[in-house]
Amino acid sequence: MATADLTVIALGRPDASASEYIAAIQRKLAEQDRVRYAMHAMGTSLEGTTADILAVVAELHAVPFGLGIPRVYTVLKLDERRDKAQTLEDKVSSVQRLLEAAPPA
Repeated sequence: MATADLTVIALGRPDASASEYIAAIQRKLAEQDRVRYAMHAMGTSLEGTTADILAVVAELHAVPFGLGIPRVYTVLKLDERRDKAQTLEDKVSSVQRLLEAAPPA
């Protein structure tokens, strides 16, 4: 199981807003069932096999080109654990447990 953080940036947009392109990427994500995903303020978290994540990222990278954008810059952070299964929620919960525990002396 792997988790990833993805940001796709459409360069050469006619205005400063990226919302139209982000919405198109989220629509493309909704059409697939290979990876779980959650949009956040600065990108999208992905969860699935490494192969599936990479395949979906390739499709998402192409979305702005399909909307007439001349250049696309994609940032992918990929975290794969082979010693145990770990979901997006597991990663957050692990840190939250530490924050809720008594601070070290």
